[in-house]
Amino acid sequence: MKFSSLRHLLFPVMLAVLAPGANAGELVVIVSAKSPVAALRADQVADIFLGQVGRFPEGGEAVALDQGIGSAQRDEFYVKVAAKTPALVKAYWSKMIFTGRGQPPREAPNTAAIRKLVAENPSLIGYIERSALDASVKPVLMLH
Repeated sequence: MKFSSLRHLLFPVMLAVLAPGANAGELVVIVSAKSPVAALRADQVADIFLGQVGRFPEGGEAVALDQGIGSAQRDEFYVKVAAKTPALVKAYWSKMIFTGRGQPPREAPNTAAIRKLVAENPSLIGYIERSALDASVKPVLMLH
């Protein structure tokens, strides 16, 4: 077995082992409290964050907002919704950019910035720790 294949198989196991000590809390995917979106499935969220769709299921524009590259939240998010390690996400976006088929989501520096931006714009979708939820945003998917 090639090392890259082995690494791909072991990463989710390593994340599961490390996650309880590494994470301060469960991640939630959020939209503005003003948004008509009530709930999303993981595959719908993955399609938005991977640039496959640009609209929520009810028809409104959907614009993804990522945590910064290298953040534990970002790495956990992509493993849980898209089964992609950080290396696979990087490779995916390199290919999409090179072929002219898409651009990666805009990034925000931290959870507070993501919550504020999402709260102000019903088109945005992001992810934060569950403990950071407030009335300005609503969870549409819990990531266990």
